[in-house]
Amino acid sequence: MSDSIRRFLFEGAPIRGEIVQLDATWRAVLDRHDYPPLLRTLLGEMMAASALLSATLKFDGAMLMQVQGTGPLRLLVVECTSAGTLRATAKWDDIPEQAGFAELLRDARCAITLVQPDGSQSYQGVVEVVGDGVAAMLMHYMRHSEQIETSLIVSADDTRVAGLLLQRLPEAADDDTDRWNRVCMLAGTVEPSELLGLAPADVVRRLFHEEDVRLFEPQPLAFRCSCSKARVESMLTMLGPQEVESVLAERGHVEVTCDFCNRSYRFDPVDAAQLFTGGTRSPGSATRH
Repeated sequence: MSDSIRRFLFEGAPIRGEIVQLDATWRAVLDRHDYPPLLRTLLGEMMAASALLSATLKFDGAMLMQVQGTGPLRLLVVECTSAGTLRATAKWDDIPEQAGFAELLRDARCAITLVQPDGSQSYQGVVEVVGDGVAAMLMHYMRHSEQIETSLIVSADDTRVAGLLLQRLPEAADDDTDRWNRVCMLAGTVEPSELLGLAPADVVRRLFHEEDVRLFEPQPLAFRCSCSKARVESMLTMLGPQEVESVLAERGHVEVTCDFCNRSYRFDPVDAAQLFTGGTRSPGSATRH
């Protein structure tokens, strides 16, 4: 099954794993913005990593992974929900073709936030960005923010992203260290072409054929954006009538474009006035998308 994530466990050892592949979900992200090649790779790897990490959590709502810095790549954001949906976006300036990870994300921090269905935050962890890539950055995060030993491998191309995660569970004893090290060493032998091209079950079997591994059924994943006209209206209402009227005076309309899906919500003066009067407009004059 494409666009899915599968959990696996090592029998008799406190080690769990997740393997993910995204096809249509990844292409849906690429179709909405013209990302530079280097940025496409990083965003794809971060989508795979986000899906893997969110699968290890028990939560209801959304997990928001955000990397923000002062370099050419100013912002990377991936959102995964407990319903198995993802969306992603980025903000950038001119990106040098051969720029390294540290150059792109200068003075950056990585934050992971759990957002409940009502919009309130139930958790946030923040660490500085270190390492030479997305996997190293997030392994550092897990080690320093969550104190969980994690091995992470991610890969991305123009049609698919994929990733493999291993975690040593907190109840692990010292005598489990050798098996943990062996499993991580085996995982490190996977080639990007295997991770991207083989079925997840085949990847797990090839890597850990000498281990007793229990592989669970795949869970589907899909692209979905949670933006809506109602949410945009709520945002404009919070800005207040003076701010909205100033935009109307300058442009003749208010237009808000979703950073994730690139959908536009346009409000003319009548639409905008009704935000603050509670009026409704006839169906024939609805907001254009």
